[in-house]
Amino acid sequence: MSVNKPAALQGGEFLLRSCSADEIFIPEEKSEEQQMIYDMARAFALNEIMPLHARIEQQESGLSERLLEQAGALGLLGASVPEQYGGFGKDFVTTTFMTEAFGFVGSMAVTILAHNGIGMLPILYYGTEQQKRKYLPRMVTGELKAAYCLTEPGSGSDALGARSTATRSLDGSYFLLNGQKMWITNGGFADVFIVFAKVDGKDFTAFIVEANTEGVVRGAEEKKMGIKGSSTRQIFFQDVKVPAKNVLGPIGKGHLIAFNVLNMGRHRLAAAAVSSAKWLTELSVQYACQRHQFQQPICNFGAIQHKLAQQAILTWVNESAVYRAAFDIERKKQQLLAEQRPYPEALMGAAEEYAIECALLKVTASEMLDYVVDECVQIHGGMGFSEEAVPARAYRDARINRIFEGTNEINRLLSIDMLLKRALKGRIDLMTPAMAIQKELMELPALSASESDHPYGLELQQVQNMKKAFLLVAGSAALRLREQLEQEQEIVMCCADILATIYLAESALLRLQKLQQSALPVAVQEDIVRVFLNDALDQIAIWGRNAIEAFAEGDEQKLLQLGLRRFTRAEGFNRKAARRRIAARLIADMGYRL
Repeated sequence: MSVNKPAALQGGEFLLRSCSADEIFIPEEKSEEQQMIYDMARAFALNEIMPLHARIEQQESGLSERLLEQAGALGLLGASVPEQYGGFGKDFVTTTFMTEAFGFVGSMAVTILAHNGIGMLPILYYGTEQQKRKYLPRMVTGELKAAYCLTEPGSGSDALGARSTATRSLDGSYFLLNGQKMWITNGGFADVFIVFAKVDGKDFTAFIVEANTEGVVRGAEEKKMGIKGSSTRQIFFQDVKVPAKNVLGPIGKGHLIAFNVLNMGRHRLAAAAVSSAKWLTELSVQYACQRHQFQQPICNFGAIQHKLAQQAILTWVNESAVYRAAFDIERKKQQLLAEQRPYPEALMGAAEEYAIECALLKVTASEMLDYVVDECVQIHGGMGFSEEAVPARAYRDARINRIFEGTNEINRLLSIDMLLKRALKGRIDLMTPAMAIQKELMELPALSASESDHPYGLELQQVQNMKKAFLLVAGSAALRLREQLEQEQEIVMCCADILATIYLAESALLRLQKLQQSALPVAVQEDIVRVFLNDALDQIAIWGRNAIEAFAEGDEQKLLQLGLRRFTRAEGFNRKAARRRIAARLIADMGYRL
């Protein structure tokens, strides 16, 4: 795809510098090829996976493996893998569309994404040429199934606390691997494991371990709350002899592999969550139109319309941010390739550049999906609580998204930590705008941008004010607490929520601007953006107030609260009427067609 657009913002720079609609990608720009690939993946999900869902949930022997091989035959497993290794070398936006196409199928989506994401990407990113040629072509077809072994009973979010060990042989030709891994997706049938262990008890390192190696033992299938159709097991390694040629990446650099692969995984998870949210919103609309109470369909009631509209608002806004980030990652990859970087290094470097955005999207999309599926259950009423209908299963499946790929708590903390570290390294300038906010508090408020000639002047000003609110709160907290800020997780979490909301708000507004410029009908999208912005200002005021009260007192607290009120003031806007208009569009379309 073409990436000939203005230079992208650096990762995290959205907080400090505005960009124009021309700088982003929106899903409405999908090319013919991307549409064709999306339709092919969607057809596979609807025609091959969904009819077998009950059998998948029962973990029928060999079924998931067969479906993986079918996915491989269609090219769904190797879209991002270069052609020289049997893949198709598609760009990151195209693979995001592909993920969205099948991301709603629950357990099988988890199985596929674990295989072609955290299972394959470590080899693509860090493998030697020999390793890539040996494993990737057969992983692309699904002949070899992959799994990722990082978590242990005593180390989850704290990956470096792993106790698995790899002892080097005297002649250096192999390592003896010992340890226990848990919650391993695809663990019941994987042929290849990416395993993390400490060489000589200290150097955290990744290894490629073939499942048929003596000493590899699979535990029993875990009995899980949701995603019951995905295989999840403990894997035990008992004096497993791993050839030295199967060390993945440099010894002692396993943390780079673990964390960089997770950046991509978080974005994929967000795309899959958007997919599920669209599907569940559609189910909600259709049921609300079919279910009658008090001599009329329940979709006629304002309380139900509020739920339907909110489902659509959160889905559309998160979708906007997912594709904005996908394009930024692709554009950065192309820039690095132009600098003669190897393909894996370029893709990995692009994901690292936007690690903050990926962490934020993982949080917002997973929590968005939890809202959407919860309201889907509620709209279905008693049927929503019955295992005979879809919502109950979807409700259980969705809950894992806030836990894996790094818990949402960890991702919130990481986003602020990465932002501050980039500021300390001079990659972005946080202090200058933060000090400017302090100065602005002493001045009279500027005229509202709604008085300008810009069609979305008020909305642009609202987004800018959100950024000022973050700089006010986070900048003051950082100046007051300094190195102690890291220990004040409640404050950091509030700041992360504000930062994530800013990214969503700006992404949605930029998408709206681009749609308006293309002369497409935007009435419903305008309602979506305006409702979201006004809700966001209210929520940022709460998060900001909670943070300020946690670190400031007396006159300082009063001044900060005064500034926060200025920056989070919302204009009068009838959100009820806007939500009813959004719901009316959904009902007219009998689903999500935004």
